[in-house]
Amino acid sequence: MELAQKELGEDALLMERMAQSLRGGRMLAPPETASALYNLLIENELDRGLARQVAEGAALEDLFEVDSTLGRRGATRGVIALVGPPGVGKTTTLAKLAARFGLTSRKPAYILSADVYRIAAAEQLRSLSSILGIGFDIVETPVALAQALEEHRAKDWVFIDTPGLAAAEMEDGADLARLIASHPEIDTHLVLSASMKPADLARVIDRYEIFQPKKLLFTRLDETDRLGALISEAARRSLPISFLATGQQIPDDLEPASKEFIANKVRGTLPGIEQPTRTLGATA
Repeated sequence: MELAQKELGEDALLMERMAQSLRGGRMLAPPETASALYNLLIENELDRGLARQVAEGAALEDLFEVDSTLGRRGATRGVIALVGPPGVGKTTTLAKLAARFGLTSRKPAYILSADVYRIAAAEQLRSLSSILGIGFDIVETPVALAQALEEHRAKDWVFIDTPGLAAAEMEDGADLARLIASHPEIDTHLVLSASMKPADLARVIDRYEIFQPKKLLFTRLDETDRLGALISEAARRSLPISFLATGQQIPDDLEPASKEFIANKVRGTLPGIEQPTRTLGATA
């Protein structure tokens, strides 16, 4: 009951702010359109505070960032680690990235698997590496990972797969997290399912803060139409979204994140608000 009253109070405050904006000449859309937009954004699981900003005239695209570059700025090679909870598709996504960047660039690449929890996942990645013609090793400890990174220093690309750690297993991955977080070359992408509930998504991102991810990568976009939480979490953590995965095909079902695509999915189409349309994979 208290939560419902609070939300009603927030909505009333929104209406007042929109009226003030209209009186000040800052709002281009009529109040009823702004209200409909606000409700649509909430329905599409955007954070209420961000939804208010957009309803008051802010551009949704300005509230978050995208960055599909791979590798740390200033580094002489690309070392990419994918971290994240179980079942979000890290291994398949890693193979997609290795195929797209390792093969198409025609530069030496290598894949390292630190996932000693699921032997089947490591063997799957070994098979994929063989198909792609990319070298592969399993590293069983953080020390072994550090040694492998030095051993393969001549490789232009090194892709690191990590175990999917559930909440109760985070302590077991603490040493690996410290290595990945402190290594000056590792570009860490936190892989998450776009179909997760917003509250669960926020909890997982907070839990994986020990890895100090540099970017967010979302999979399973084919399983949901509500992408508001992607923007909310990218804004909350000030982390750019790097890539969007829409299926299992390697390397096809992976696209660089697009502000336009994500914003249009969240914002929808309302009378009085003109916006471009774009489908994932289409050229701008």
